[in-house]
Amino acid sequence: MTDSDSPDLLRDLLATAPIGVALLDDELRWQYLNAAFTTVTGLRRADLLGRPAGATPFGPAAATLHGVLTDGRDREHATGGPDGPGSPVPPGLRVRYRALERAGRTTGVVVVVLDDPDPAREQLRELERARARLALLDAAAERIGTTLDVGATCAELAAFAVPAFADLATVDVLPPDAEPARPGHGVPRRLHRAAVQSVPALGPALADLAGPGESVRQPEGSAAARSLAGGIAVLTEAGPADPAPAGIGSLLVLPLSARGRLIGLLTLGRTAAGPAYTPDEAALLGDLAARAATGIDNARRYTRSQGIALELQRALLSEPGNPHQNLGLASRYLPSGSSSVVGGDWYETVRLPFGRTLLAMGDVMGHGVEAAVDMSHYRSTLRDVAGMDLPPHRILRQLDTVISAIESARPATCLLVLADPGRGRWTLSSAGHLPPALITPDRPTELLEVPTGPPLGTGLGGYEQTTHPLTADQTLLLYTDGLVERRDEDIDTSLERLAALRLPAAGDLDDLLDAVLQALAPPATGAPGGNAEDDIALLAARPRPR
Repeated sequence: MTDSDSPDLLRDLLATAPIGVALLDDELRWQYLNAAFTTVTGLRRADLLGRPAGATPFGPAAATLHGVLTDGRDREHATGGPDGPGSPVPPGLRVRYRALERAGRTTGVVVVVLDDPDPAREQLRELERARARLALLDAAAERIGTTLDVGATCAELAAFAVPAFADLATVDVLPPDAEPARPGHGVPRRLHRAAVQSVPALGPALADLAGPGESVRQPEGSAAARSLAGGIAVLTEAGPADPAPAGIGSLLVLPLSARGRLIGLLTLGRTAAGPAYTPDEAALLGDLAARAATGIDNARRYTRSQGIALELQRALLSEPGNPHQNLGLASRYLPSGSSSVVGGDWYETVRLPFGRTLLAMGDVMGHGVEAAVDMSHYRSTLRDVAGMDLPPHRILRQLDTVISAIESARPATCLLVLADPGRGRWTLSSAGHLPPALITPDRPTELLEVPTGPPLGTGLGGYEQTTHPLTADQTLLLYTDGLVERRDEDIDTSLERLAALRLPAAGDLDDLLDAVLQALAPPATGAPGGNAEDDIALLAARPRPR
């Protein structure tokens, strides 16, 4: 430690001291008071700082202060007693007045408020602190972490803190690609600003403060940098190195740590006109930060898991296999947008002898990496079984037998369609999947009736098939339930909405898929389907003239 570190160290030491400490100069004007002093007296900093003692609530003690300044002797009295001068300090405490000497001369007076030991009173205080902690954490549990979205959770934390506990709150977290580290083990000082909240009076002063979405680097020597380096709470007055708006006096920087690793910072500030933070408040709000950090870390882990699953699904769900020249295809996959939930939607095409093409559309139950992996397994198994050149209902039977033998495999719905333009027919079989839509010029969209058996992987079997005439002007649309299903809506109503569409029966198949998504997928910013409640997979097939 260097001499230049001493003022900062002394300031932090006094700010976090559990006893009230104040300083008056040689004219008995209040020059400094720590957080504990404002708490125990109930006075605001603005009530004392810069004012003469006689013109403040400590006026009755002015004679005592003059005596200390004059003779340099300490004075002490118990508040509320008959022998002590009046002061706003509650009864049951002791106030000590001590001369501050420099170079043999008295240059001021230090006022220290000390607790008179009383086991019963201390036990009562502990009980009150425990009650306050439980009440705070209960309220936080209801309002923070209501979603698995990092930004939303951080915004909830900031909104919870202001104005109840702070005039300003900022939440900074590690960038999404950064790996959380243990305190003191290379935690980066550059963070991502996730949330800002303030009282209205501070609104204009926030113009120079980094906003949500911006990168924030904590300056060397700032309270935030010290909190990051040690993974500790820092209670201090706003200094030159702290990027706080004008008017902020007291700062409390709390590490957001989860599972022993630092993932960000919660910075709380109060204006100079309000009470400074106390060590008791720092401990209480530290519990709040720890609870919120768990929610933020859960959201980070969930987002990362879903990102991995999405990348895996996109890698596995490659373009379907090449059909024969007599059949045109177009496909589309859209992940759900609002919840970042990755599902097990999949499609496949298998080229068979004699100009036939097998179309498949499936949906593995559940979400996440496991569903994406199972989806890949279903696709590869389908390709193997389809090579045996079985009819669709027997392919489903074989798939069900193979998948049900795997204990960890999840069930899946599946629709198989054997396109045979040479013979002019579609052959269809379903394992619990929604019916395909047949689009024909100058006719309403038709939902084909397909015999439906149980989902694959149940081991129940019992699949049947049906045929339908295939003509050169038809388009068959296969889809997953994310396209039509809506929460709290009967599935028949959802399917009626699809059947009521007037879709283009000619033109490019990709244009057809765009029209379907435009009409049915929930609205989104940018691309259709971005706010869908579930994944959406589409596969369109149309015979090509010879």
